Amino acid sequence: MKYAIVQSGGKQYRCEEGATLEVDRLPVEAGQMHTFDDVLLLADGDKVKVGAPTVSGAKVTATVVDQIKGPKLIVFRYKAKERQRKKTGHRQIFTRLKIDKIAG
Repeated sequence: MKYAIVQSGGKQYRCEEGATLEVDRLPVEAGQMHTFDDVLLLADGDKVKVGAPTVSGAKVTATVVDQIKGPKLIVFRYKAKERQRKKTGHRQIFTRLKIDKIAG
């Protein structure tokens, strides 16, 4: 089984060929290709390459499927005995990717 660990937006994700992945929003339209150059680890069966900090020459290419919104989070601030209440919400935008090829 071939997989790679990539870095995007300060977070690390495990990628396998043919799998879908949700990362923080990328400025790419749906249907376009995106390439991850920051490959931290590359594994193919028993062969494992660990980068210091990245694996040289390794790339992961993916196709953008859609830009989606995550679940709604409720943020509620409250101060007791002062009648102060503030309720807001947040929905994070994610980019859904389909991993096409892991090269390296």
